Amino acid sequence: MLRKARRSLTPAQQRQAASGLYRQLAQNPVFRRARHLSLYLPTDGEIDPRLLLRAAQRRGKATYLPVLSAWPRTKMVFQRVRPGEKLRPNRFRILEPRINVARQRKVWALDLVLLPLVGFDEDGGRLGMGGGFYDRSLAYLARRKSWRKPKLLGLAHECQKVARLDQASWDVPLQGTVTDQGWYCAR
Repeated sequence: MLRKARRSLTPAQQRQAASGLYRQLAQNPVFRRARHLSLYLPTDGEIDPRLLLRAAQRRGKATYLPVLSAWPRTKMVFQRVRPGEKLRPNRFRILEPRINVARQRKVWALDLVLLPLVGFDEDGGRLGMGGGFYDRSLAYLARRKSWRKPKLLGLAHECQKVARLDQASWDVPLQGTVTDQGWYCAR
């Protein structure tokens, strides 16, 4: 139902949402202070962060995209991407850079991770696509009482907000979610 809602947005609504997301984040101190940040390339109606990606690159920030490992198939790494770099589709047809270990950065060394999602609530709950790639990559955070980085923000369309999501023990909560219309900071 949530995937269908975001997929049903027209191309004009998607462009408007991407612009609204850019306005919400581009001048925010969380985004401005981040030197190393991970974004994603949109698929399946996800809100599009490419305006933020280009802004970050223009400002000289190191930008990273998630890249799926060939083996183990459940692993995801974060690899630096540069403007104009050639990308190729992964097994889910999501564009990503060709694997280059020298350009990868450990997730704990990133300042900000902007995550896609299917649904979210105001308590930091995130419903992903079901593969668990982000949860596995961020699992180490569950062993910490508090952490400073990376800051974890979900990006979503307003129509993806739900009252409450049940969270499993392995789910890593977000510190907030940003839509084209506002911020929802986890309580």
